[in-house]
Amino acid sequence: MLLTNMATFFPLALLLFLHHPSPATPQTSSFSSSSGRQGEWRLLHASIGISAMHMQLLRNNKVVIFDRTDFGPSKLTLSGGHCRHDPADTVLQNDCTAHSVLYDVGQNTFRPLMIQTDTWCSSGSVLSDGTLVQTGGYNDGDRVVRTLEPCDDNSCDWTEHPGYLSARRWYATNQILPDGRIFIVGGRRQFDYEFYPRSSGGSSTSSHTFWLNFLRETRDNDENNLYPFVHLLPDGNLFIFANTRAISLDYKRNRVVKEFPSIPGGDPRNYPSSGSSVMLPIDENRPNEAEVMICGGAPPGAYSKATHGSFVRASSTCERLKVTDKNPRWAMESMPMARVMGDMVILPTGDVIIINGAGAGTAGWENAGKPVTRPVIYHPQGTEGSRFSVMSPSSRPRLYHSTAVLLADGRILVGGSNPHVFYNFTGVQYPTDLSLEAFSPPYLAAENQQLRPKIENANEVLGYKKSFSVSFTVSSFLGPNSVSVRIVAPSFATHSQGMNQRMVVLKTRDLRQAAAGAYRVTAVGPSAREVAPPGWYLLFVVHAGIPSSGMWVKIQ
Repeated sequence: MLLTNMATFFPLALLLFLHHPSPATPQTSSFSSSSGRQGEWRLLHASIGISAMHMQLLRNNKVVIFDRTDFGPSKLTLSGGHCRHDPADTVLQNDCTAHSVLYDVGQNTFRPLMIQTDTWCSSGSVLSDGTLVQTGGYNDGDRVVRTLEPCDDNSCDWTEHPGYLSARRWYATNQILPDGRIFIVGGRRQFDYEFYPRSSGGSSTSSHTFWLNFLRETRDNDENNLYPFVHLLPDGNLFIFANTRAISLDYKRNRVVKEFPSIPGGDPRNYPSSGSSVMLPIDENRPNEAEVMICGGAPPGAYSKATHGSFVRASSTCERLKVTDKNPRWAMESMPMARVMGDMVILPTGDVIIINGAGAGTAGWENAGKPVTRPVIYHPQGTEGSRFSVMSPSSRPRLYHSTAVLLADGRILVGGSNPHVFYNFTGVQYPTDLSLEAFSPPYLAAENQQLRPKIENANEVLGYKKSFSVSFTVSSFLGPNSVSVRIVAPSFATHSQGMNQRMVVLKTRDLRQAAAGAYRVTAVGPSAREVAPPGWYLLFVVHAGIPSSGMWVKIQ
């Protein structure tokens, strides 16, 4: 409280320098004890016309949402009298309905987008210039690359590049790389990887793909190696997890540099057993540390049993692996409830919300029951045994083909759920859901308003290892130890995947008071491209466990 007292004795224009203690000091958290501690749900739209199977937040605070072309006609007509003509489509060769929308977060509106070929169970990443690159899908879409450049008017739409991919990418995973390329790995019966953009050399399709025997080794009778979990490590290698096993891959030399211990318990964690994974925040105050967490999944054989109507209880464990340790070992924790098909989203505070999913069964058509409508928030820095907080339930079950992404204002956008082969709205226990909801975590509760910082000014372009300043205001300042500056790369969400998602806690050097309730913190840009690949990120100031709204910054 020295800051508050001293400020009363100096003119407001005077800058009061405050030495910033070690940023590694844990932040204090000040949540109110009122009902806001369990978060709040809000229905944004009862129907957006399609089911949100895939979602990606763009740098202009618009969200690209799409499902697939062969569900049948959607509930949203394409604009301008446009129709899709696709002789190869397995359901509708002539279709005048949309299967993709662009949702404007600020206006809470949406408009149809046009996709030509099937995007079912595809993957995506955002390039450093903000362009969304979506890869693969099903049928005539399995080798297609589609791009969408953000726009502030209604001019932007999908552009398709048929046959660009060297291999069929259906249930594949993408990861943006330090050099700006996209790593695309796996898919159904596809035991290799490739890059976008592909190299100019090589004349054959095979010259653009690289064999990864690990994917063949991790395929079992139920597959359970689809949508492998992929995270870019600070050393530049890729952490890849499939089924129950994990490796570190040097993709530049196509060499496995390390195999990690198998996850304890033997429960498969990838599609169709469908757990979820995040790399916990990289803290630049503790360099060269990286830790992966995987939660949920289903026991061996659960998928086969589910296809015959027997839904086995999902996995109730989370496992953490500090991959940078010399001899890493998985550390197990129990979730408050079992969950399969959950989505894990990193919150601005560095906590992780686990949302959507089922308590029994697996991914797949009609393969799950016991919807888990209560999200949980996991506090990585909390005391072991008390790291989970159970949130308020949603009124809508979100099962197979549901998604969740972080928005700039700190809410979680939630949509989707279609456990049926086609759109099915009647006569089933869990109808196709076309709605869009937002979940507000406890830090957005009104009682935390006094602690919530507001970014007033910051550099919009950040350089590696370059100092920059962020000016913010806050009504009740709790001291310099309570402040941190973080950047978040939003995820491409689908099938319990949060591709490319990462948070970096930046180094902070000092904090100064500029006026009553106004402060300026000096931070340092990411230390390397391997820590934060070039591109657009949301920058947050977090004060006493309460985040500001995010500001878009470009790292280059």
